[in-house]
Amino acid sequence: MSQNYWAILNAERNELQLMNYDYRFTNATKPDLFPWLSVVLSIFFFLISLFSFAQVKTSIDSTKIKIGEQITYKIEVEADTTDLVVFPEGQTFSPLEMIESYKVDTTKNSDKYNLIKTYGLTQFDSGSYTIPRQKIIIGTKEYFSDSLKVEVNNILVDSTKQGLYDIKPFIEVQKSSNDWWKTALMVIAILALIAFLMYWFIWRKKPLTEEEEIALLPPYERAKLALKKLDESDYLQQSELKGYYSELTFIIRRYLDEKVYDRALESTTDELVHRLNLLKDGNQIELSKEDIRNIETILKRADLVKFAKSAPDVELAKIDRNTIDLEIDNVKQALPEPTEEEKLLDQQYKEEQARKKKRRKIVITVTLSVVLLLATFIGFSIKYGFDYVKDTIIGNDSKELLEGDWVTSDYGVPPIYISTPAVLERVESKVIDSISKQAETTMFSYGTLLGSINIVVSTSKLNIPDTTSVDLNLAVNGALEMFEKNNVRDILVKREQFITPNAAEGLKVFGSASFPTPLKNQFRKGNYVLLAFTAKNILQQIILVWDADDQYADEIMERVLNSVELKKEE
Repeated sequence: MSQNYWAILNAERNELQLMNYDYRFTNATKPDLFPWLSVVLSIFFFLISLFSFAQVKTSIDSTKIKIGEQITYKIEVEADTTDLVVFPEGQTFSPLEMIESYKVDTTKNSDKYNLIKTYGLTQFDSGSYTIPRQKIIIGTKEYFSDSLKVEVNNILVDSTKQGLYDIKPFIEVQKSSNDWWKTALMVIAILALIAFLMYWFIWRKKPLTEEEEIALLPPYERAKLALKKLDESDYLQQSELKGYYSELTFIIRRYLDEKVYDRALESTTDELVHRLNLLKDGNQIELSKEDIRNIETILKRADLVKFAKSAPDVELAKIDRNTIDLEIDNVKQALPEPTEEEKLLDQQYKEEQARKKKRRKIVITVTLSVVLLLATFIGFSIKYGFDYVKDTIIGNDSKELLEGDWVTSDYGVPPIYISTPAVLERVESKVIDSISKQAETTMFSYGTLLGSINIVVSTSKLNIPDTTSVDLNLAVNGALEMFEKNNVRDILVKREQFITPNAAEGLKVFGSASFPTPLKNQFRKGNYVLLAFTAKNILQQIILVWDADDQYADEIMERVLNSVELKKEE
């Protein structure tokens, strides 16, 4: 039976003695009854203590902790195999706070069950606190544990070694790029708008304008339509004969240029008439002398109106208009029918024009697309940096690791909790220091020393007494020797204390070195970090190696270092 139980029994006996004293004082007339009652009650409470408190034991791993440090509180119960045991749940440990409730550990001893329930408790204010008695139900009976006292101490800060500084002013920080999907949607919307504009203005079959429809008409119909529009003009009403004759002669000249003589627009009147006579004499056009003479007369009259300021009568101008209309009909009748070869050439010409038009559209589209791509690339390069945009387009292994799905897991026993861009694979353990030569080591890694990123986590159980301390400097020196054996050169070493977020203290050795590459006799500049922790006969180490010129690897390793946590072995 534990000392706690004897202490409780003595307290109960003292209480009985006080009751005995009070009873004798107030009941002096019954002196013979009380001694028997005292003996019976003593035996009764002794039996209660023996049978009830013997089944419940409580303990804590420490009675003094620092603010926020965890206490392991255990309740051990011995019960029959048929009894239902209910442990306390919830915040019943106030003023201490329960931060974790572990599963019940059950072992069988003959016809009894030994149950161990463990809780993680803490307190964030300094002072002296008492963990209250806890109620445990075994079968149909209730039992209470002992109350325990805990001291919570402040963390001392040596202000003589740490300078005091003024509050830093607000600084502008770069906005997080986690909303990448918004940027992607905006880019897609812009590209869709650009594609729509290109289709609308370049590739869409637009309705023809009036000028375009007229241009597609045959020369004869176009000449007739031009005469009709001339009739609708107000040249004659305003006696603008110069403009009227200019339009009239342009109609007949353009028609002749397209159907008879391809230099009719730039020829003088005499040159054009001479050419018509040659064509007639050569039987290339069946045009009468009178027709040629009528055309010559109107062209010369128009020259006088345009250059000699002649002013013919308006009625004469109307007569000349009708003459031109008639001569256009005569020229059409005088032209020979096109041969099959000429029709084929005309069809080929149209097809060639269509191909040229399509090629022109393709060139415009490609040119605009290249310009827009260059503008987009330059814009993103200005905002996010040239290397980031280049690596996003071309691809970069380190960038993909940094932005990929990270894995948070524990490795080894006791566990090392760490976040990595990929799962660390169990590998054959290697001797990485002089201490772990005769140790049982488990090792997990990602990458190799020859690659751009290498992460190694190892846990060694040393064959030394628990009371023997491990020299972390010796362990780290062994890891540096391992570097040298693997052809690592120019190793620069810095040392400092490393404290994890859960206050585990260790040694950090870091610096730069020249690491080998897969190519023989070639080296790359790299950085490394060695972390070493020890507890009893356990040595835990983390090795990080990465390229010095890889900005994404820098961010990866910083994130890995910030995630390291150690947990005590249960």
